[in-house]
Amino acid sequence: MKIGIVCYPTFGGSGVVATELGIELSKRGHEVHFITYKQPVRLDLLGSHVHFHEVTVPEYPLFHYQPYELALSSKLVDMVKLHKIEVLHVHYAIPHAYAAYMAKKMLQEEGIYLPIVTTLHGTDITLVGSHPFYKTAVTFSINQSDAVTSVSESLKQDTLRLFDIKNDIHVVTNFIDIAKHTPNFIDCQRDLLASKDEKIITHISNFREVKRIPDVIKVFYNIQKEIPAKLMMVGEGPEKEPAEQLCAKLGIEDKVVFFGNSNEIDRILCYSDLFILPSETESFGLAALEAMASGVPVISSNSGGIPEVNIEGVSGYLSNVGDIDDMSKNALRILKDETTLAKFKEAAKKQACNFDIYQIVPQYEAIYEATLAKCKPLI
Repeated sequence: MKIGIVCYPTFGGSGVVATELGIELSKRGHEVHFITYKQPVRLDLLGSHVHFHEVTVPEYPLFHYQPYELALSSKLVDMVKLHKIEVLHVHYAIPHAYAAYMAKKMLQEEGIYLPIVTTLHGTDITLVGSHPFYKTAVTFSINQSDAVTSVSESLKQDTLRLFDIKNDIHVVTNFIDIAKHTPNFIDCQRDLLASKDEKIITHISNFREVKRIPDVIKVFYNIQKEIPAKLMMVGEGPEKEPAEQLCAKLGIEDKVVFFGNSNEIDRILCYSDLFILPSETESFGLAALEAMASGVPVISSNSGGIPEVNIEGVSGYLSNVGDIDDMSKNALRILKDETTLAKFKEAAKKQACNFDIYQIVPQYEAIYEATLAKCKPLI
């Protein structure tokens, strides 16, 4: 198949998943075309089966905000016609499914039928989509898609609760390439970050308010009072500077390392003994899954789709949002005993294998094929 993929080309979970999906589809013999405003951060494989087409938005003084949806829909029309793209997979309802629908209608004027598969990732539903200004457009975009998927059962139920959806929604979970999270280096050089007796705690996110960054630091503060430990904070965002200030206020700035965005996630997780994800809401919890794939148990909130990934008492523990004391207690329960820690590490890796890319990608292929068959024009 010739598949077009539209996504945000950033470090965020939806962009990472879309990129990894496209790369794997290309390895399975499909021709994949990424269409977005810059090359996705994890896309370093361009060639005969993987292509990138940049969407540029001309600057016009007339517009207070430049019309990206208009530029994207026009680019989609051009790329579908030029490369004979058969199916379009868009990640996020707004603006991507909306732009895809406009492209589809323009193509129909020329007798070209373009099936649209829309994947809902979370923020497009729970934050942007539920806003009164966008709700009508999100509902329309989902209902006009030829197939709709969500990355968790929790997100599916949120979508059905918040919108008047006529389409079926298929749950196709996020995934991980387990092979990539098996260290291919002999020494991960743990001693560069911590001494032998210190446990390494990690948090990875985009440092937005919804991630509850202060909770990460407060949980770590309680941990380091009981056992020697270091905290690795990976990512960039508006909550980073306040987090650094909180560390200074608590007197633990020498025990916390802020990395910023990093392409060395596998090495950082190689060092780690525990991962903390106390988010207000998560449609899935991809960062937790990445940690588990590296054999790192997870202390998390029980919000959204996280309980579908992190299994209570198996791969880690779940607490109510904001319950710092319970998260701290559960973290110490895992970390204080080496035998317990080893058991959780092994169980976390085993649980992550349920989301291996080789189990999930065929589900998308089946949806593409069914959608193509359903949308073929009658002759």
